[in-house]
Amino acid sequence: MADPEALGFEHMGLDPRLLQAIADLGWSRPTLIQEKAIPLALEGKDLLARARTGSGKTAAYAIPALQLLLHRKATGPAVEQAVRGLVLVPTKELARQARSMIQQLAAYCARDIRVADVSAAEDSASQRAVLMEKPDMVVGTPSRVLNHLQQDSLVLRDSLELLVLDEADLLFSFGFEEELKSLLCHLPRIYQAFLMSATFNEDVQALKELVLHNPVTLKLQESQLPGPDQLRQFQVVCQTEEDKFLLLYALLKLSLVRGKSLLFVNTLDRSYRLRLFLEQFSIPTCVLNGELPLCSRCHIISQFNQGFYDCVIATDAEVLGAPVKGKRRGRGSKGDRASDPEAGVARGIDFHHVSAVLNFDLPPTPEAYIHRAGRTARANNPGMVLTFVLPTEQSHLHTIEELLRGENGAPVLLPYQFRMEEIEGFRYRCRDAMRSVTKQAIREARLKEIKEELLHSERLKTYFEDNPRDLQLLRHDLPLHPAVVKPHLGHVPDYLVPPALRGLVHPHKKRKKLASKKIKKAKTQNPLRSFRHRKERRRPTAVPS
Repeated sequence: MADPEALGFEHMGLDPRLLQAIADLGWSRPTLIQEKAIPLALEGKDLLARARTGSGKTAAYAIPALQLLLHRKATGPAVEQAVRGLVLVPTKELARQARSMIQQLAAYCARDIRVADVSAAEDSASQRAVLMEKPDMVVGTPSRVLNHLQQDSLVLRDSLELLVLDEADLLFSFGFEEELKSLLCHLPRIYQAFLMSATFNEDVQALKELVLHNPVTLKLQESQLPGPDQLRQFQVVCQTEEDKFLLLYALLKLSLVRGKSLLFVNTLDRSYRLRLFLEQFSIPTCVLNGELPLCSRCHIISQFNQGFYDCVIATDAEVLGAPVKGKRRGRGSKGDRASDPEAGVARGIDFHHVSAVLNFDLPPTPEAYIHRAGRTARANNPGMVLTFVLPTEQSHLHTIEELLRGENGAPVLLPYQFRMEEIEGFRYRCRDAMRSVTKQAIREARLKEIKEELLHSERLKTYFEDNPRDLQLLRHDLPLHPAVVKPHLGHVPDYLVPPALRGLVHPHKKRKKLASKKIKKAKTQNPLRSFRHRKERRRPTAVPS
């Protein structure tokens, strides 16, 4: 008998069109969650599945959903076109990714299976037009789906056959509890349901009682993060807050962290403080800001994936950091309104080829650590996580380590071998940069970004045409000077480079800078002097009198 682990998707009895799409995606073998979940889903079972971030949960529910829809259309009696599958996710970004994955898997059966994303509030009119055509599957956030149900642009009571709650452990965290309860009243009494989650918390248990009927629980016996051969996890103890900034400056400026990296902090103000600090040393970064509209955030992610940025500073506080664990964060609370909870990127957002995750601030919960670390070492790619820890945070770090510790009790977060005394020469530069980043500079940097969004907003274009004075006031407002950048800080003299790294790191390119200076000098050279110089060179060739 063949080894079950060696069997591919072709042994699951899937439609040939699905198999062709899977082959085009380069998937030769199902992941563990796909191997366990797909056969059970095809049998009609309700599923409660936990698998780590990046393990292929989206395909684990998308493949059986598409197979069931195709099989019903091919073998069942001819019935009216209707919405038969509903996928609920906590954010618009995740909705886009889920729809994209489903469409890729349905590439060879696009005429038979249509998918609609109704997560964006600004596209309500076009969404209603799409829903009138009754797509086979609908993807969206609970609030947007409920809105369409209440307006009767979406009707599921007589047609829904499959319900999926993706990233189920976050749906209540985002304040969707009331929407979910109201939404379930619009569904039929009998349907198949999948709950996919990276963790099993109290919210998932509550959803289980609301949605599932005698489910099969898949709590896979795998670590929540890849093994040490793929993901290296380190901790470094910084004695002071200044040491954290100093160490980060040295790591990035000396290229000790290579490739794309994600920097996590716990508040939005901290993210701008870090960005302005790194700007002092000519280290380009961008902030994924929850105050910006969705299209701008998606554009930042797209630019990062395309290689325009090597470093993104992000926060997950709005998404995962509830001040009181186990209690619902209501939508009406002041904190939720102050910032968009969908700004957090610790979960689900598909950053491509992230080499390192740097926890500049210690994650607020062990689950937050797992979701941050899940942004790297995806698929079969290697990755690294480096967590900065203050002495007062040691006990909290110990809690995270206990959750990560394997069955053999071996430590997971290894000490990062770095000698702080070797970068003491950078400390005065670090202090100089930190003094430049004031609270006023941080506030103005945030305002400047929002102001740029207003000036380039297509949605405000008509308003500015009707109110040109407002546009002029916005354009000619006092210029913002977030932080004075001192050019000399961007250059690292050779004597500051630690002796062990000299010859291995190149924080600046001398030849290129010298060449550019020569060109500039040649362009600004006095033409009278050059003329006289040429005349002097011709003088020896003159015929003597």
